[in-house]
Amino acid sequence: MSGEDAPLQWRLREEDLAGLDRLSQYIAFFLRPGDAVALKGPLGAGKTTFTRFLVRALGSTDEVQSPTFGLAQSYETPRFALHHCDFYRLEEGEAEELGLEDYLLDGALIAEWPERAPESLPADVLEIDIAETASPDIRDITLVAAGSWIPRLARLKSMRGFVAETDFSDATLSYMQGDASTRSYARLTSEDRSAILMNAPRTPDGPPDYDGKPYSQAVHLAEDVTPFVAVGEALRARGLAAPEIYAADLEDGFLLLEDLGPRVFGAEFARGESQAVLTREAVDVLLHLAKLPPQDALPVPNATAYALPSFDVEAMLTEVSLLVDWLWPALHETRAEDGKPPADLSEDFLAIWRPLLQDIAADDPGWILRDYHSPNLIWLPERDGLQRVGLLDYQDAMRGPLAYDLVSLLQDARVDVPAALEAELLDYYCASRDGFDSSFSSDRFLRSYALLGAQRASKILGIFARLAKRDGKRGYLAHMPRVAGYLARDLAHPALLPLRDWYARELGALENLPPASL
Repeated sequence: MSGEDAPLQWRLREEDLAGLDRLSQYIAFFLRPGDAVALKGPLGAGKTTFTRFLVRALGSTDEVQSPTFGLAQSYETPRFALHHCDFYRLEEGEAEELGLEDYLLDGALIAEWPERAPESLPADVLEIDIAETASPDIRDITLVAAGSWIPRLARLKSMRGFVAETDFSDATLSYMQGDASTRSYARLTSEDRSAILMNAPRTPDGPPDYDGKPYSQAVHLAEDVTPFVAVGEALRARGLAAPEIYAADLEDGFLLLEDLGPRVFGAEFARGESQAVLTREAVDVLLHLAKLPPQDALPVPNATAYALPSFDVEAMLTEVSLLVDWLWPALHETRAEDGKPPADLSEDFLAIWRPLLQDIAADDPGWILRDYHSPNLIWLPERDGLQRVGLLDYQDAMRGPLAYDLVSLLQDARVDVPAALEAELLDYYCASRDGFDSSFSSDRFLRSYALLGAQRASKILGIFARLAKRDGKRGYLAHMPRVAGYLARDLAHPALLPLRDWYARELGALENLPPASL
């Protein structure tokens, strides 16, 4: 076994029952389908107690019993199934009959007495050895990670160390559903306080396929937490409700943030809150930002200032190329070459886009928060004015055409925005800008809005196709018809006639998306 593959060991001394519970919460945070956890220790050490904690940490309220006589018990949780096995009375040959491989297809496996069937567990396993001590309520715990668990256990250890240095060291940790990125989130709750833990290890997004750069660098996506800190500081300085940062480890990629609560715009719409009223509040935030452009270098507490990138034409083209790289092959499997579009097709596509984007790239420069839409907006009605709109997920912010964030909001990829509401709020924005900005041109802005809307919709359709094809994340395909509808609206603008012809020829009827091949 090479040094890289050597198991990682971590010893925890003198943990009480509360400590065992907290450990289960951190393990639940990193647990995923296909994982195996092996519980070792003598009778009465607390293996079933730990499993009970783990099931609860995964969000299930089922009562956990030792499966000693039935050998296996399954628990459905909001994230995935957890299959609890006890090999204590396992007879020779019975392990094969349990079908453990099937358990790993739809969930995770936690096994007591794994030493009775050592060949039954996969190579990627987290072993937890619970040892009794002189005190009946105290345990020594040894964790040994193998395979894919090695980096996760190392990350878990670092995360525990980060939280231990904050006021939330004894808090309950609950996994939060994240987005399509490599970031993950947890809510820390302690008595009447709560905070959000962001886990964002430094990492580039993808191989260096874009002139020697990974996709994240080519389109200016954040690869660490520094941009989130810098942009958040700038937004708060401008009177907006970006979460306060309680603690930060910029190097390791951990942030402890103010908890703005659960009232995400999309959920509020579903509960009956007026989409028109809340969305107009969000438009007011953009109008406010239009008056307060970003500086070139954003201050970062106790660190070097962050240089805010610009949304240049090459970044725009790289994003829009995702449509032809990922969605087009799914629509034209017989014409694709090894799953890729013909080179001349890609060249023609970008040749149409380039002059259109060059024409508007420098228009009306200001803040682009990038994903300014319902999943990243929190309704805070107890606050006043612009503070009623909480802001999240702005680490990929740039400087560029102000129309971009309005497109993101009024052509929301996650919720339907009726065309009438889009038109009403677009008129409201233009009239408001015209009232305080003498250089503002509604005609020019509407041209940029349509172009950036088509650019953004094309990128998103390509990303959804990539998530389905490359990553097996097909859930995003449910949003594809909505985004295709927005794209059709944008292509109706006269300035987009050359694009309209290409999309009609190569994508066909947009209402037929997604293709069956995805």
